Amino acid sequence: MAYKITDECISCGACEPECPNQAIKEGDKIYVIDPARCTECVGAHDTSKCKEVCPVDSCVPDEKHKETKEQLMAKYKKLHH
Repeated sequence: MAYKITDECISCGACEPECPNQAIKEGDKIYVIDPARCTECVGAHDTSKCKEVCPVDSCVPDEKHKETKEQLMAKYKKLHH
């Protein structure tokens, strides 16, 4: 499942450069994650880097975008052909 950034985001920008899929962008008030590009770092890393570096724990799984590891890997391969 893709990740999302909650309203607790302090817009520090720590997450953006960590995303291997360029799924994180600066929004109007907080950073946002494009669920079409988020693979939970499957294919690139063993863990979700945005979650690891967020100082306020605002990067959380998005229940609206559930995907299997296989689906996430397929998405990663499509993004990085």
